[in-house]
Amino acid sequence: MTDRTAPPSDPCQSGTASLQRLTQFARDMGHPTSLPVIAERILSGLSDVSRHSQGVLYLLERERFCPVVSQAEGSSIAAFPVLPLDHPLVQQLAHHQDILDSPALTDSLCRGSLDNATEAQLATHPVNLAIPLLNRGRLIAFVLLQSRIETTVISSHTLELLAAMAQNAANALDSFLLYEDLRQSQALMRRTDRLRSLETIAGGFAHEIRNPLTSIKTFIQLAPERKNDSQFIGEFSRIVLDDVNRIERLIQEILDYARYMEPQLTDEDPNEIVSSCLYFIQVKADSRGIKIEKDLAVELPRGMLDRQQMKQVLLNLLLNAMDAIGEKTGTIRVRTTRLQKADGEIGTQIEIEDTGHGISPENLEHIFDPFFTTKHASAVNEGTGLGLTIAHQIIQEHRGEIQVQSTEGIGTTFRINLPSHRC
Repeated sequence: MTDRTAPPSDPCQSGTASLQRLTQFARDMGHPTSLPVIAERILSGLSDVSRHSQGVLYLLERERFCPVVSQAEGSSIAAFPVLPLDHPLVQQLAHHQDILDSPALTDSLCRGSLDNATEAQLATHPVNLAIPLLNRGRLIAFVLLQSRIETTVISSHTLELLAAMAQNAANALDSFLLYEDLRQSQALMRRTDRLRSLETIAGGFAHEIRNPLTSIKTFIQLAPERKNDSQFIGEFSRIVLDDVNRIERLIQEILDYARYMEPQLTDEDPNEIVSSCLYFIQVKADSRGIKIEKDLAVELPRGMLDRQQMKQVLLNLLLNAMDAIGEKTGTIRVRTTRLQKADGEIGTQIEIEDTGHGISPENLEHIFDPFFTTKHASAVNEGTGLGLTIAHQIIQEHRGEIQVQSTEGIGTTFRINLPSHRC
């Protein structure tokens, strides 16, 4: 039973105390890294203020409400049933949009058309209080609370505080879920953009493994008749082992690039990443009569970089440069330079310059906009308009910047500036 008349000792009676609790609750929302963390903070905060020792938080998932986290002693989250959208409790919370006490809850649960298993699960965890979490008038989650005490007295001040906390929790939860959706969408876009350059990488891989495969094949053919030649066996075994290791490294490079992973900053040499990208596109460039000039600075400062993400950026720019040159012969110049800013900070600049058709001034200012592309001339070179957007985002996440200069009929230059920071 819930009584809206509070005893004088109610700690939440003071407006100042309520404001402090609400402020602390908002701070506890913070920037959680996972759904269980934010759900636990919401449930813990609401149960503490309402003085209910046990509870469960339900979240809307695929047209039903599923338990996410609980504080029930001796019971796992699996002990709580999934509730459909047409369940009376869900319907009453969505329609009433206010905190429900024991009488209203009993009525909702009794009117629920549940199977025996679900009814037994709810009977195991009798509910004293239900708190809806609403966002823009829509029920996105709710908290069910249970107290060991038969009569739990809740004042009007506490109910107001719980309602304010619930709104704060709903906003935080909705923001977190939107961020997760955005993060997953960005991950999908990055993976799609990577697949664009896999064909080029595969072509380079096929070309590069021919030599090691030839040496391995030659060794297998000659080994039977020269098995007693220890010098031949020893020398050729070393060569074959080196070639096998080389093939393994190439395969691992392709697998790592194709498989999207969470960003992993490691201590990297920018020159080595640039060389790896040029290594894979050289075959395609040669087949199209495009000359690649490389000028990599010695003693370039190392940096904390995500190797696969940086490869994605560079391959995107290199493939764009080849598309800009088109069917005519041309040149792509790749340079790395050691940078030193006025404040003494050391960094790296990677420059990719092509002799292609260039970009018009009106297009240049939109070059990093999502879905903006100038590749509509043919089905072969048609672009999605996401490559440079993703590249721009990746460089920003590395605390760097990407710049572009272009002159129609002469060519385009992209410059990537990266700090040599260490985590």
